[in-house]
Amino acid sequence: MSALYTKQQIVEKAKELAKMITETEEVDFFKRAERQINQHVRVQEIIGKIKALQKEAVNLQHYEKQEAYKAVEDNIEALQDELDEIPLVREFKQSQTDVNGLLQLVSSTISNTVTNEIIRSTGGDLLKGTTTKNPLHSHGCS
Repeated sequence: MSALYTKQQIVEKAKELAKMITETEEVDFFKRAERQINQHVRVQEIIGKIKALQKEAVNLQHYEKQEAYKAVEDNIEALQDELDEIPLVREFKQSQTDVNGLLQLVSSTISNTVTNEIIRSTGGDLLKGTTTKNPLHSHGCS
């Protein structure tokens, strides 16, 4: 029988994996892009305006001032479009997508591997995704 691991051992391995992920090209690019975003005066100005308008929008919506709310929302959308036109912002958003993709890949790989190991160890059928063999179909095709 193979070794049994404790939750603590698994969490320690997960922390090792997390550290490895933080040392990938994708995460390195993300960190550099975030630093540049934080230092970009125009980007920070636009973000500040958007945040202020979002607070205003919440108040207008609360007091049911629909026309003013719509105008503020349109203003937010225009500022968001302006922000999205800045190449650095596009690169930053792409780096977020890349890091999220890496995390999803790791998560699905772990999930699929655990599922497949459970199926194999219980004598199941990987193709059908079942954990036990059906006794009614043990003699080949029906």
